[in-house]
Amino acid sequence: MDLFLWRHAQAEDPGLGGDDLARCLTPEGEQHARRMAEWLGRHLPTGTRILCSPARRCEQTVRPLGRPFEFAAELAPGTSPQQVLALVRWPRARQAVLAVGHQPTLGECVARLLQVKGSECSVRKGSVWWLRTRERDGQLHTVVMAVQSPDTV
Repeated sequence: MDLFLWRHAQAEDPGLGGDDLARCLTPEGEQHARRMAEWLGRHLPTGTRILCSPARRCEQTVRPLGRPFEFAAELAPGTSPQQVLALVRWPRARQAVLAVGHQPTLGECVARLLQVKGSECSVRKGSVWWLRTRERDGQLHTVVMAVQSPDTV
């Protein structure tokens, strides 16, 4: 299974008392989302299932990809890595999955899948982690295929 974890691009400052789910991308965030969408467009397998947090900044991040996607409450801020991994059906999904969400949850997913000590890895705004599961000698292993940042594409 291929799993792509995409953290939303740079968003507006949350401000005081504003609706966190309504925050929009900054102009720089929009540019980064377009860059990463171009990179993903070259690397996502046909038929990839695309799931997106209901937060506006995540929707704005995934839209430049130009592919159909579904909103998933399990990707909203504050959800657990267990919820995300159950949603994407790791490691047994039959198709590749792209999940667009938030830190620290995405970093916690990465840490869990790579068996990193500590509770999370840092996932930069706008970046993508591409992970693959494979079976060898009856054991499941997670392989990092790529970590891509909008600054480097």
